[in-house]
Amino acid sequence: MLSKILLLEDDFLFGESIVDVLEEEGFEVVLCRNGQSALDETYKNHFDLYLLDINVPLIDGLSLLRELRRANDTTPTIYLTSHQEIEKLTEAFEIGADDYLKKPFNTDELLVRIHALLRRNKGKVRHCIGELCLDELHKTISMGGKDIPLSLKEYQLMALFIRNAGEIVTKEMIMDTLWSPSEMISDGAIRVYINRLKQEIGSELIVNIRGVGYRLVS
Repeated sequence: MLSKILLLEDDFLFGESIVDVLEEEGFEVVLCRNGQSALDETYKNHFDLYLLDINVPLIDGLSLLRELRRANDTTPTIYLTSHQEIEKLTEAFEIGADDYLKKPFNTDELLVRIHALLRRNKGKVRHCIGELCLDELHKTISMGGKDIPLSLKEYQLMALFIRNAGEIVTKEMIMDTLWSPSEMISDGAIRVYINRLKQEIGSELIVNIRGVGYRLVS
């Protein structure tokens, strides 16, 4: 199976040259010119790696990764940037970046770093509770070896349960994972997602802890 890479780069010629290098190496690449289209692509596709520029239109590369990490997207990320300021690079790592390369760079070095990062993350992002498995690299949930069709929020909630199997997942934890702080969320909205997951994996596996939250039976 080909590794799939999301490349966020608004410089047309530079972006196309990187795509050519990656495709020759055997990767499948989706090139986005702005942060909003990149964010939209993460909703539609599962990526093995993000390559992000910082100064791009609509949503900058730092804000994009911040949003993805807040949504529990742990996809490995390398910044390709012309920024020299240590403050920007420090912020990138604090948000959750794994590596960076300063432009201009040697494409052979880029490939070395990509392969090293993919090898390091392979096998580290799969968690199973019985037959229920979370694959964080491809952002999928499976049961008995079969993928469960889930929306983005349903995936995020199920991933939260699997990471905290046997422990109480409070309503506050669910709200922080599924919605931004500015959104007004009711208990009813949470129950809708809980009931959807119960339909997929079995109602007996998610236990209601009255007045507190829920627990995935481990």
